[in-house]
Amino acid sequence: MGDKPVDSADFESVRDHLFGLQDEICRGLEDIDGTAFSEHRFEGPEGTLHRPRVLADGEIIEKAAVHFSSSAGKNLPAAATERRPELAGLRYRAVSVSLIVHPRNPMAPTSHANFRFFIAGDGRKAAWWFGGGFDLTPFYGFVEDCESWHRAAAEACAPFGPEIHPRFKQGCDEYFQLPHRQEPRGIGGVFYDDLDKPDFPTCFALHQALGATYLEAYAPILRARSEMAYGQRERDWQLLRRGRYVEFNLLQDRGTRFGLEARGRVESILASLPPLVRWEYDHQPEPGSAEAQLIEEFLVPRDWLGSS
Repeated sequence: MGDKPVDSADFESVRDHLFGLQDEICRGLEDIDGTAFSEHRFEGPEGTLHRPRVLADGEIIEKAAVHFSSSAGKNLPAAATERRPELAGLRYRAVSVSLIVHPRNPMAPTSHANFRFFIAGDGRKAAWWFGGGFDLTPFYGFVEDCESWHRAAAEACAPFGPEIHPRFKQGCDEYFQLPHRQEPRGIGGVFYDDLDKPDFPTCFALHQALGATYLEAYAPILRARSEMAYGQRERDWQLLRRGRYVEFNLLQDRGTRFGLEARGRVESILASLPPLVRWEYDHQPEPGSAEAQLIEEFLVPRDWLGSS
């Protein structure tokens, strides 16, 4: 991690960027769906601001949550210090945009993104770091969607060095796993944490590039797949697979844990959960079906850029 703090202007620059990024993503999703986000706003001491937004029951988007949060506290929650015990007990400032989109059409994939920045310090110790990324969770597999998604991520990372995208892709593949089921949540994307090298301007620029890429990559996929026909079979499969997202979000996701441990607003933290979901005991997809193909050919480690 960065071994010296950034000044308040640097924090405010990231805060302003993420505040605007929430606006940009919400406008883009509203343009696709035609439904407006609802918004709440909560302000507190030390400049804290939480601005959760939710789009519900749209024509294309069944539910989307896009939240901005800027917070401060006396002690970093355990979710942020379990890999960095030397920071336990330090004051912190954190700012983030986190979002999830649950489409109505089962042919359209769910997508998730998160972009965050932390400063922790008490005058003796100090650190700053970026984290975040985006990932795609399809219910039915389309090779061209997976390729375009990963290609967009690779192109955003390319100006920052050839090692960045492979490292971030691997980080995503490793993080979005359901260990109790021994399966991935989706087909990945990019994920990074503890990003503080080589310096603040470079890390911030990479953070901005990936933030701008998320909707550019997702919008064409969402538009195209939302026009496809589907029936009750596909809807039932979508609801079953949404159960995997719920399991990950509640059992594994560090962002969810951080929010709950920091005593954040529960309605906002859990707004990312889908509106409808189902579990069915010992469900197995029919051999040779499109549902089985998702499991066998898409939810496996794969170099999507090398497949084209």
